[in-house]
Amino acid sequence: MPNLRLCFAGTPAFAAEHLSCLINNNLTPIAVYTQPDRPAGRGKKLQPSPVKIVAENAGLPVYQPSTLRNEEAQQEFKSLVPDLLIVVAYGLILPQAILDIPRFGCINVHASLLPRWRGAAPLERALLAGDKVTGVTIMQMDAGLDTGPMLHKESVAITAEDDRVTLTEKVSLAGQQALLHTIENLDVLRANPVIQDDSEATYADKLNKQESVIDWSLPAPEIDLVIRAGIGRVPAFTFLNDQRIRILKAQPCQETYNGLPGTIIRVKKDSFVVGCNSSTIEVQKIQLPGKNPVAVRDLLNSNTEIIQTGASFSDSELT
Repeated sequence: MPNLRLCFAGTPAFAAEHLSCLINNNLTPIAVYTQPDRPAGRGKKLQPSPVKIVAENAGLPVYQPSTLRNEEAQQEFKSLVPDLLIVVAYGLILPQAILDIPRFGCINVHASLLPRWRGAAPLERALLAGDKVTGVTIMQMDAGLDTGPMLHKESVAITAEDDRVTLTEKVSLAGQQALLHTIENLDVLRANPVIQDDSEATYADKLNKQESVIDWSLPAPEIDLVIRAGIGRVPAFTFLNDQRIRILKAQPCQETYNGLPGTIIRVKKDSFVVGCNSSTIEVQKIQLPGKNPVAVRDLLNSNTEIIQTGASFSDSELT
């Protein structure tokens, strides 16, 4: 559907990639909504969102209300006379008054195959659950939490090598293609929506810090899922003596183990092997407190003595 008055609402890099896709395909929005600038870094200076940076570089009007629930924000949006609002990881609730303003409503790019993994962290939950496939759903938004009618889906395979970062990249590409397809075929897709089956719904709450603590009594494949799901946002961590260590890259081994879980049973040239529940996992990349991520190979070459055969990781600091 050409010549639509599009508005866009999003905040993080994932959303910014979709905004760039629209601009690059001659579907430039007339206005962009994103969350207010937030303090970040050591100096706690206000930083613009990735979406704001893309929008300003393209010379687009940017709106940053702290809420869309008040009448002032709603009237401001209404004055734009939008045909369609595209929402990608915006982070603010859209009340019914906002949903009703665009001529063709509001559509959302959601990073899962709905109704599985409604909510804030669908990719992390898909990884933690060991899902073999995820994807993108373009849905017509309603007042519920990712409950609206579905217009289009694109599937993405999850491989044993995928972590949250790589999976986000794959899903972003699928989302951009799905969004272009939906806009091009909006009239047909809106006329034939697919209603979600609520009985099949699962919910993707944000990962919390406690979920990122490695429980070495679990089997290695389950520990691997925790590590892969945490990469880039809530990294998996463990304790060795009084140091909290992030585990950033690992791979389950094809061997059994019957000793104390969390014990380093072998130190190799490029990695070290830790015993788990009846299994082992090989760790290749870690991050020490206050340091940058480092390959285990480089850490061992620096003569650091923290990684030694027989040492044991735990899920809490020594008391």
